[in-house]
Amino acid sequence: MITASSITLQRGTKVLLDSTSLTIHPGQKLGLVGQNGCGKSSLFSLLRNELQVDGGELYLPSNWQIASVAQETPALDTPAIDYVIEGDVEYCELQAKLERAEQQGEGEAIALLHGQLDAIGGYQIRARAAELLAGLGFDEPAQASPVHSFSGGWRMRLNLAQALLCRSDLLLLDEPTNHLDLDTVVWLEQWLRRYPGTLVLISHDRDFLDNIVGRIVHIEQATLNDYTGNYSDFEKQRAEKLAQQQALHEKQVRERAHMQKFVDRFRYKASKAKQAQSRLKALEKMTLIGEAHVDSQFSFSFREPDSLPLPLLTMDEVTAGYGDKQILSKLQFNLVPGSRIGLLGRNGAGKSTFIKLLSKDLAPQGGELDINPKAQVGYFAQHQLETLRLDDSPLQHLQRLAPDNTEQELRNYLGSFGFHGDKALDKVAPFSGGEKARLVLALITWQKPNLLLLDEPTNHLDLDMRHALTMALQNFEGAMVVVSHDRALLRATTDEFYLVSDGQLSPFNGDLDDYQRWLSQAQANSAKSASESKTASEAPSRKELKRLEAEHRQTLAPLRKQLNKAEAEMERWQTALEEVEQQLADSSLYEAKNKAQLQESLERQREAKQKLEQAEGQWFELEEEIDALNQQFSAQFAD
Repeated sequence: MITASSITLQRGTKVLLDSTSLTIHPGQKLGLVGQNGCGKSSLFSLLRNELQVDGGELYLPSNWQIASVAQETPALDTPAIDYVIEGDVEYCELQAKLERAEQQGEGEAIALLHGQLDAIGGYQIRARAAELLAGLGFDEPAQASPVHSFSGGWRMRLNLAQALLCRSDLLLLDEPTNHLDLDTVVWLEQWLRRYPGTLVLISHDRDFLDNIVGRIVHIEQATLNDYTGNYSDFEKQRAEKLAQQQALHEKQVRERAHMQKFVDRFRYKASKAKQAQSRLKALEKMTLIGEAHVDSQFSFSFREPDSLPLPLLTMDEVTAGYGDKQILSKLQFNLVPGSRIGLLGRNGAGKSTFIKLLSKDLAPQGGELDINPKAQVGYFAQHQLETLRLDDSPLQHLQRLAPDNTEQELRNYLGSFGFHGDKALDKVAPFSGGEKARLVLALITWQKPNLLLLDEPTNHLDLDMRHALTMALQNFEGAMVVVSHDRALLRATTDEFYLVSDGQLSPFNGDLDDYQRWLSQAQANSAKSASESKTASEAPSRKELKRLEAEHRQTLAPLRKQLNKAEAEMERWQTALEEVEQQLADSSLYEAKNKAQLQESLERQREAKQKLEQAEGQWFELEEEIDALNQQFSAQFAD
């Protein structure tokens, strides 16, 4: 158990934590949220023992193994899979000891070390590393490629694989979904839900938090504020607190009216019933959570375009790629004002290639691409952060676009993107990735685009800025094409999805839940094809079959152990729920003198229901995973 008792942490003159306390129990999955600079990463440094508290006491069990993602990746010649394995310090130390013992012929030490390697799963480490890398988007050739051959984003995926591979009691993840695409985010989400240790997660992805954590710690005013439930639960609870502040009430009403306007606008588009239903649910949810962001420093909207030409662009038999490599072929597509399209597709399918076509960053290799001369394109991609002039300020960047506007007008505008006061005059060079992304969005918005092309616009943006961007996009009058791993943004801002797959672009008749099922089916089909391609000569012998069955049982053993634990938890909380509901059936409990006891019983009932639901959910997930593994194993030997 981790306990922080009245801890204080100060960096320079800024007090990040002030006499605040927190307890984290083993196995809990906790989301850590708060505005940029509030102390989230510093708290991670405390947990890694890289910093010491300035007051109070912080206790971590001395025998706990802690895993986190390295922030730097040297340009090594080491193959990717070996680099990931080298991140498991415990395994590497045992291997080194084993090699020394073998060189010196120490039989007893060799036997002992083999046993220790077996205990930590050392003999399966390469298979586990390959599985992690495959989940993070590395195919077999990529796994064998040297580390130096990968870009910065892919190197961060290698560091993430290192952290996931290590045996750990505490896993610290700081923005793990940055640089990931949607299908990889979904895979990571499923992996973390099965992780048996204690997880502390910093993320600005609302859906990612919702689907993993059962507790939120919000750092605000140098205090660790504890909330039970996922991120959406936190927003509702915090909204209730904020709603009590009369000064914020009018702004809340305006935001609700704003969101309702878009619910009404979209409600009657019957041609896309399934996607409409998903969008409406998202907007209804945003109506509930909007109040949690009323104190945000970000509040902006897209300026009205000068014109809305029809059509904005058309494609006829367009082919695109790089050099001799063709990525997309024979695309038929047209875009009109009001189109709100989300692009889906597996990593490497060509989503970014399609966006580059639309932005003219990439010329078609064949076919006709006709872009209306009145199209005013606002294009956001991560590489554009590098086009900012590092020695200039946000104000100077904007003055080049608006030489006729007064300085005060421009500073007021920059303030809506969080560049208040002297921040608007600071050089861009030391800005964080999030601050640079906000500045690029501010410059795009100022130019009144009628066509928005957004390629992962939420990378580095915090939750408040993501909320502000979502609100602004809902009010955007032009056309929009967006690639994003942020499912909350996609649900709330897009009207239709297009799928990029097998070099083609086609409408996707479904919502994001359907897309997740499509991904699972595509993976299952790939596995089935691989299995069917085996020849009869590859069929295992009886001895080999017994070995494979033993390995399969070994694979299932920890899952069955977790399943039994979940069953015990279900029984425990079902019993607790029955006991408290029996107490609540006593009419005397509702008398005024028993008010405190009643409140306690109601709280116990709420907790029992929540814990029972969590245990049942975990049981169903484990049961499905075991069934899937059994089916996969059986399919290997089917005729």
